[in-house]
Amino acid sequence: MYAVLLQIPSGNSSMIANVLLWGGIIVVFYFFMIRPQQKKQKDQKNFVENLKKGDNVVTIGGLHGRIASVEGTTVTLEVDRGVKMTFEKSSISREASAKPADEKQ
Repeated sequence: MYAVLLQIPSGNSSMIANVLLWGGIIVVFYFFMIRPQQKKQKDQKNFVENLKKGDNVVTIGGLHGRIASVEGTTVTLEVDRGVKMTFEKSSISREASAKPADEKQ
C-alpha cells in the first residue's frame, strides 16, 4: 500500500510535463505558422484596398498590366495598347515593379 502512494506524485508530474510540452508546441506553432500568415493576409488586404489608377500590377494568373480604372470590387487593367481586361480586386496578386519575396536579398 505504501508503494502505491509513492507512485501517485510521479504520475502527476509527467502529466504536467505533457501539458507544458503541448502548450509549448502550440505557442511555437502560433508564432511560426499562424501569426505570419495573418500578417501576410492583412498586408494583402491593405494592398488591394489601396489600388489606384496607374499602378503596375500582376494578377494571380500571372497577367501583367497597368490599372486603367478602379470601380467598386473590380479593376480594369490595360495589358497592351487598347486592350483592357476587367478583374476582381481580389485577383490582384502584387505590384509588378516589386520583386517577389523569394527574389529579395
